[in-house]
Amino acid sequence: MYESKTGGIGFIAGRWPLEPDLPTIVFIHGSGGASVLWRAQVEALAGDMNTIALDLPGHGASGGEGKNCIADYTAIVDGFITSLGVTRPVVCGLSIGGAIVLQLLLDMPQRYKAGIVVNSGARLRVMPLIFETIENDYRAYLEGAPKFSISEKTDPSCIAPLMEATATCPPEVTLGDFRACDAFDVMERLDEIGAPVLVLTASDDRMTPVKYGTFMANRIENATLVEIADAGHLSPMEKPQEVSRAITEFVSTL
Repeated sequence: MYESKTGGIGFIAGRWPLEPDLPTIVFIHGSGGASVLWRAQVEALAGDMNTIALDLPGHGASGGEGKNCIADYTAIVDGFITSLGVTRPVVCGLSIGGAIVLQLLLDMPQRYKAGIVVNSGARLRVMPLIFETIENDYRAYLEGAPKFSISEKTDPSCIAPLMEATATCPPEVTLGDFRACDAFDVMERLDEIGAPVLVLTASDDRMTPVKYGTFMANRIENATLVEIADAGHLSPMEKPQEVSRAITEFVSTL
């Protein structure tokens, strides 16, 4: 596992330097999260492709301030990818990361080969209780997050590294992420996406239910819908092998 930073953005990679003859996939984490969400996939897929997972500004190893707008994060992710000299990668994101993937495919279609949207939606309304809890008692938010982020069948210990990262993320950054999600809406633009898209849902996801993914898959022309069984919103950590397998199968078709 390679860890580094460029332009103030921290990231992990499965191999370094990148192999120009292999496809490249760039992973984007969820609200208040960090690249550790994708560590299992970065490691497992490194034999077949270049794998990179970044920390958004204000998260994990990255400096700077978080944003409260998907467009701002999209520009930062695109700049990060450009700085690495990566050409037409596959972009993969969970939750707010999935929103960034959709925005990249809409705004810069020529720059991205395909997208993978994991446990996300074309519109991401956020429960008022989440805003209230983060603003008033961040510790209570951290303690309650596993209850709505993972399946009842999942051992909470599997997401401990991510929860540790979220605990170090400033509350105002996590709050900004959720505000960005709450304002996001590309429901009427999905038919503009021409790139292949894997829509990955999870059977027990209570934050972005399966119906969100079904909606996207029905409206994106070249979409594939896959559901991960017995997993919640954090399926990459709950069911790492199943998620890695779905990604591998999709990338092999490109």
